[in-house]
Amino acid sequence: MSRRNGSYGIDAPYVPALMGAGLLVCLGLMAFAHMSGLWITAALIAVILALYLHTTLRGKFVAWRELLDAQAWHGDEEVLDLGCGRGAILLMAAGHLPHGRATGVDIWSSKDQSGNAMDVTARNAQAEGVADRVELRTADMRELPFADASFDLVISNVAIHNIGDAAGRDRAIDEAWRVLRPGGHLLIADISKSAQYQRRLRARGADSTRRSLGWRTWWGGPWMSTMLVTATKPAAPHP
Repeated sequence: MSRRNGSYGIDAPYVPALMGAGLLVCLGLMAFAHMSGLWITAALIAVILALYLHTTLRGKFVAWRELLDAQAWHGDEEVLDLGCGRGAILLMAAGHLPHGRATGVDIWSSKDQSGNAMDVTARNAQAEGVADRVELRTADMRELPFADASFDLVISNVAIHNIGDAAGRDRAIDEAWRVLRPGGHLLIADISKSAQYQRRLRARGADSTRRSLGWRTWWGGPWMSTMLVTATKPAAPHP
């Protein structure tokens, strides 16, 4: 993986913070209350915390680098990232677009990613040397401000599950499908609800696949693994 120049924060920063607090409590009880039996719990928390930090700081970048490198790029595509955050995946995609554009939409929640803000993402785009081909918008992925068939590739990384209700998640999938051009590709990685995304896409006529992205994207362990849902929109029939 090539070196990243931007600063991309921690996903759901309260999660590792709670893990770290739990680890400190265990270590404190072991040291001062002589509760040596807690060493197994402390070791387990430490492993889970290490896996989480690996995924958010490195693993997701490696996995997405492979996914994006595998695309058949022409260099002039229009790409949309749903829930782009500080641009971790958006700006990697932009690196493949010397004559295209990568658009990122987000509601910029710092609960979902530490320091999440549009100006932070803009600075990262400058640092990565792709600011001239990146557009950032504040938008709800359930109501995208784009015309039908606007994008060649729609991507999303661990974002759609943050919509709290099933109907809202279905609407986000519908919107992603609406703005995708015939022949375009959809790549959605998420830690939960991926089966729902696949069902919704198949209901829209998509030939959708679903698979795990492997241990590099375990958010603490295999029980919180990242699943990838893919689909290709059927090309328009010839007249």
